[in-house]
Amino acid sequence: MMEGIAEASPRPKGVEMTDYAVETSPQVCARLCGVLYLIVIVIGILTELFVRDKLTVSGDATATANNIMASQLLWRSSIAGDVILLVCAAVQALLFYVLLRPVNKNLALLAVFFNLVECAIDGVNKLNLIAALFLSGGADYLKAFEPHQLHAQAYFSLKMHAYGYAISLVFFGFVCLIFGYLLFRSGYFPKTLGVLMTIAGLSYLTISFTQILAPTYAGTIFPILGVPAFIGGCHFACGSL
Repeated sequence: MMEGIAEASPRPKGVEMTDYAVETSPQVCARLCGVLYLIVIVIGILTELFVRDKLTVSGDATATANNIMASQLLWRSSIAGDVILLVCAAVQALLFYVLLRPVNKNLALLAVFFNLVECAIDGVNKLNLIAALFLSGGADYLKAFEPHQLHAQAYFSLKMHAYGYAISLVFFGFVCLIFGYLLFRSGYFPKTLGVLMTIAGLSYLTISFTQILAPTYAGTIFPILGVPAFIGGCHFACGSL
């Protein structure tokens, strides 16, 4: 599947072909990219669906704060998991660039820039999750506020995180669109991967802008469009292994 990209990559002078092939093997890059994609998917599901969604009680700030304090280690672990996810996503951006630059170097580089912006926004956004933890804890320096005020602020931090994530997902949607186009045009990846990645990008963009512009419908849109986005990512990850 990857022979074309190997031929498209020039060999620097003074470097033996065997050594260079091992160092920049497209098969190795593709498989590592697939592994990282699987890690990102698994961590994303665990932290969002099995931690935050379970501990957050919609419309009830006090119950949410109590749940966070009762599961502090779990909450902190989900934040640590998100940080690992972002590290994997940054490495994955480089691998995508290496794999797809023979198709169009400028577009591949643009996708990397979008990906790094997405990681930066999402990384800073995780401070909202830490703020929710601190505000739920009732430390001495917070006694100037009433408990219900702190709980409301903690819940507000979680709402800010949701919107920050939606903004970061806009950039990731464009990443998927660019990579989908490059995968489709590559000739050494199955065109199906490009189509599915493009569908995933459109799904992410729709979900994000729905969250920003019409949040009332976000809960309805996400289960519908989240499925093709998930399938596109899984298909790429499994197809690269």
